[in-house]
Amino acid sequence: MTETHARQTPGTPCWVSLMVHGLTATQDFYGSLFGWEFEPGPRQLGPYSRALLDGHEVAGIGQLPPDRHLPIAWTPYLASDDVDLTAETVRLCGGTIGVGPLDADEAGRLAIGSDPSGAVFGVWQAARHLGTALTGVPGTPAWNELLTFESASVAKFYETVFAFEEEPVVSADSDYVTLRVDGRPVAGIHGVGHALPRDRGPHWLTYFEVADTHEAADRLTDLGGHVLKAPHDTPHGRVATVSDPEGARFSLVQSAH
Repeated sequence: MTETHARQTPGTPCWVSLMVHGLTATQDFYGSLFGWEFEPGPRQLGPYSRALLDGHEVAGIGQLPPDRHLPIAWTPYLASDDVDLTAETVRLCGGTIGVGPLDADEAGRLAIGSDPSGAVFGVWQAARHLGTALTGVPGTPAWNELLTFESASVAKFYETVFAFEEEPVVSADSDYVTLRVDGRPVAGIHGVGHALPRDRGPHWLTYFEVADTHEAADRLTDLGGHVLKAPHDTPHGRVATVSDPEGARFSLVQSAH
């Protein structure tokens, strides 16, 4: 179990957030699935709550304003020391900024943008709210991975904006780049070509740690979610790709320790 209270190095995924139409129903779903409890958070983008696990903040869920056409998707926030400068760099490198930069009460400053392929991500400049305060236990974010057409060009974008180091996985049948900060792997970019879902396009996928992938997938189905890719073994553990009742995709991972 790791408590991550330190200010995050720029580029590190530090928070995941979901914007939905039905806030209460979504809280019930994730509360039952992961054991989360909720408390109110900053309301800059409308009603918003922070999910807690054993009193530690792990994720956020907000109400989608009727006039905002953001995808219903888990969105990783990457740490920045200067969100305004990062937003400017995103634009200069061919991305777009759809929301912000704006202050979230006294918690910090945020922007939501998309990379040149259209995948949405957030940028977080911490003030009082340092981000996810617990990792490595069931119900916490474990990994973030970008599913896109091909990795090379979009990896260049993230490296330029966030100063990531890149480590391509050399394999004839896999197009995968691991993004590193200070030598540590922090996120992945997976080029899947035409295997991308047509209705989604390129998108970030958050992996949540679970104690048992099969059991969690069964519980998710009982709660009204859908299993998109059945539990299967990977080098990183047993993974299932799923969606919640509003269609937000994410993965369950029982890590190989």
